[in-house]
Amino acid sequence: MTPISDLTTEKDNTSVLAINVGQPRPLPGQKHEVLSGIMKHPVSAPVFLSFTGMTGDAQADLVHHGGPDKAVCVYDYSHYAALEQLMNRKLDWGAFGENLTVTGCAEEEVRIGDIFELGDAQVQVSQPRQPCFKLGARYDYKELPVYFQESGHTGFYFRVLQEGQVAPASRFRKIHTDQTSMTILDANRIMHQGKQNVEGIQTLLAIPALSESWRQTLLKRLNKLVSD
Repeated sequence: MTPISDLTTEKDNTSVLAINVGQPRPLPGQKHEVLSGIMKHPVSAPVFLSFTGMTGDAQADLVHHGGPDKAVCVYDYSHYAALEQLMNRKLDWGAFGENLTVTGCAEEEVRIGDIFELGDAQVQVSQPRQPCFKLGARYDYKELPVYFQESGHTGFYFRVLQEGQVAPASRFRKIHTDQTSMTILDANRIMHQGKQNVEGIQTLLAIPALSESWRQTLLKRLNKLVSD
């Protein structure tokens, strides 16, 4: 059994700056209508967090977004300044379609399988976010998804272990971690830069909390590498 650390007595610098929700709307500047839930807005009142997401939030592409393993999208505010400079514009909360704009959850610090208390709910890190073209389309900056991938600062997803009410002022803290698990940053490097890294892929696949979609992608990649 892998060692699990109880962090309830340790100092935690995590906090929620904004809870953001939105309904699918057409992306601007597209030749054909493309619906997306990436355009979110902060809420001030509590919302209910279920096993599939927050009240008032929805996704347009349910094949690649949403579902129990991707119920909550999270992004750390520490990256906003660099992205504002990159795109030469001021960004509001939820700028990248995240449900939670937070502090203390940089990709170097968060591990797949980490469990957090969020208001009345409990959530678990399931996988990094995989940035798609809609990030670039929202800001007419088509290089943005590549920037996310290359930096490794993609954000990540929570699955919901316990449903409950959440609010911007809710308590938000990491309560369990597995120090042998992989950070979001390292997982991103294997997915996007280390595609031939058999050992890394195997290590990532050995994490019980890894989402099913990432597991299937990596298994296909590994089977191809082994058979070639």
